[in-house]
Amino acid sequence: MLEVQNVTLGYGPRPVVTGVSLVLSRGEVLAIAGANGVGKSTLMRAMNGGLVLASGNIFLDGVQLQHLSRRTISRSIAAVAQEADLRFPVTVLEFVLGGRYAWASTSAWGWETSDDIAIAENVLRETQLEEFGARLMTELSGGERQRAVLARALATEAKILLLDEPTANLDLGHQAAVLALVRQRCAKSGTAAVVVMHDLNLAAEFAHHILLLKDGRPIAFGSPADVLTESLIREVFGVGVLIDAHPLTGVPRVTPVHELPAI
Repeated sequence: MLEVQNVTLGYGPRPVVTGVSLVLSRGEVLAIAGANGVGKSTLMRAMNGGLVLASGNIFLDGVQLQHLSRRTISRSIAAVAQEADLRFPVTVLEFVLGGRYAWASTSAWGWETSDDIAIAENVLRETQLEEFGARLMTELSGGERQRAVLARALATEAKILLLDEPTANLDLGHQAAVLALVRQRCAKSGTAAVVVMHDLNLAAEFAHHILLLKDGRPIAFGSPADVLTESLIREVFGVGVLIDAHPLTGVPRVTPVHELPAI
């Protein structure tokens, strides 16, 4: 579906991401993790065709991303950024319906169809926002707004989801619900998702593979069991951890070890 081949990215002469390669397959959830400022969001922007590559290639179904139109990319890839631009007072339903626009006729007037509305209403139910459909986006809390942004991405029915910290501003219950919804969408419809995550325990629980970045370079790529080791986490984050198995799921569980100063 989506293949990143030895990609290097930068702003001006300074490289931000260097030598990243990965292949995203149908039904897969891939988590990208690393310390702040290591290029995770920059890499996501490039995977959506939003940045010019310094070197390397990104392919969507075997075609270089740079050769595809913005409309074609939007039909296949839906992105959720860390901060959504919500300057206009639209309702939640109208905002989510905007995710269907890539499928509208370019000459359409009053473009949304009954199918578009049904899809939007369904994703509002999936993201537990059904009762908020008539509310203005500017009236939502941070967590509610984050779920609405995810709902808009799901409404595109794109086969690839690029989610940059989709659980930011969410409480524990909604964090798990959102990631479970993403994983379920991937399993049932063959969608694939790339998710930038800071919580390594959530990544272990919901991702099939994890890419660890340090200073813009790939340090490890593999299953949670292969990647979430004490030595790799210390190398990437500079902190000691204890790794054991989650008592219910068996996936790696990460506990930071902090040395507190003597009182």
